[in-house]
Amino acid sequence: MKILFVLTYYAPHRTGLTIHVQRVAEALARRGHQATVLTSRYRPELPRDEVLNGVRVIRLWSLMRLSRTQVMPAFPLAAWRLIAQSDVINIHTPLPEASLMALFSRLQRKPLIVTHHGDAVLPAGWHNRLIEFLVFRVYCAAARYARAVIGYSQDYAEHSTYLRPFLPKVKVIYPPIAIPRPDPAGVAAMRRRYGLEGKTVIGYAGRFVEEKRPDLLIRAIPYLLERFPELRIAFAGEYLIRYENFYERCLPLIEQYRDRLVFLGLLTDPQDMANFFALCDVLALPSGTECFGMVQAEAMLCGTPVVVSDTPGAREVVRVTGMGEIFPRGDIPALAAALSRVLNGRERYIKPPEQIAATFSLERTVDRYEALFRSSLNVDRHCPA
Repeated sequence: MKILFVLTYYAPHRTGLTIHVQRVAEALARRGHQATVLTSRYRPELPRDEVLNGVRVIRLWSLMRLSRTQVMPAFPLAAWRLIAQSDVINIHTPLPEASLMALFSRLQRKPLIVTHHGDAVLPAGWHNRLIEFLVFRVYCAAARYARAVIGYSQDYAEHSTYLRPFLPKVKVIYPPIAIPRPDPAGVAAMRRRYGLEGKTVIGYAGRFVEEKRPDLLIRAIPYLLERFPELRIAFAGEYLIRYENFYERCLPLIEQYRDRLVFLGLLTDPQDMANFFALCDVLALPSGTECFGMVQAEAMLCGTPVVVSDTPGAREVVRVTGMGEIFPRGDIPALAAALSRVLNGRERYIKPPEQIAATFSLERTVDRYEALFRSSLNVDRHCPA
């Protein structure tokens, strides 16, 4: 099959969305399919056209950044041409060009599959509410035409503003999970580097943004110090975010507990991520909104249990595996209590990696994508002209 993937950002940009698409596209390329990615050239030094691990990546010049997206004047022409060369179109939303992709796919009678990576949730402000409204409307236009809409879990689909109106079309496919085994020497070296030897470590992996509520972990520190006097919270991920200033707003809180906090920054090497998960006694995901949180399954494969908020989609991994605790969203004392339970009895929560991999794996996910793409072609062939 010739498969066209369309999304705003692609490698080397690193978010859960881009990692998801990169893993699926590269795995399909290894299986002999022709995978092409259409995305933005969000940094001028990036090549316009290259092949990365078997996947052709076409990056379009960006006139400007608008909130979290890029304005690409050449997108319509490039999209039209690439659709004509493809068998299946897979767009990844939120995507401002979603309705245009639906129109072009319909005009060229090409099957469109939408993968939804989470409802657009932006910081406060009338302009952000307007952006959210517009992104939702263009998504709806694409979802109405799409052969199928991929959701991360049934739990998220039933609670998502975007997915709920299209439940009959929703196909649940877990994200592609792949993480190397932790390297004991690398784990020990990371502990030494960041002064975490002999410390109780709560980990957080992700962007320091308001929707993910990393501040709740810091606010939970006073509830934990009596039981865990050597407590440290280690943040792995970007914290200076161009499109919002949540880290800056949290600086007084951060300074108050500076000696308890460690910021590792963005870890781009998968082995470094595996070592980070392994050095943590527990990983926390206190998000206010979250469609899944791949880091949970990755941490579990590295032997680290998880504490997650009772947020639709985010709670799926702990619900399915039992390898952690779920606390009421936004409840700081309950978060601290859940962390304490896990820290005081980690052995009760840990499951064999093989058990986690039986549910969450790259190959299972790619099998389902491949089957869905093939079935969309079969439907298209049987549609009347």
